[in-house]
Amino acid sequence: MSMPTIDELASQLTAVSGAKAVDPDHPLQHIEDVDSLDLMEWLYGFQNDYPHIPADESLFADMDDTTTLRTVHERIQRLVPEQG
Repeated sequence: MSMPTIDELASQLTAVSGAKAVDPDHPLQHIEDVDSLDLMEWLYGFQNDYPHIPADESLFADMDDTTTLRTVHERIQRLVPEQG
């Protein structure tokens, strides 16, 4: 089962939002040109690309000024089913 890298997530969010760049360590709420609709559109694409990962809007729960794409990536990693 595949898991996107943090750079892949940044590229996907950049493409969806039209932002010039998405720094994985920059707070999501302060990235120019990225808003909540962009995050939901990105999530929809993620769900289609990675149906084996049960990601939903809870990835953005408790989002504050410290929540970064790296935070979201860590949350996704915890959702990836164990391979056995």
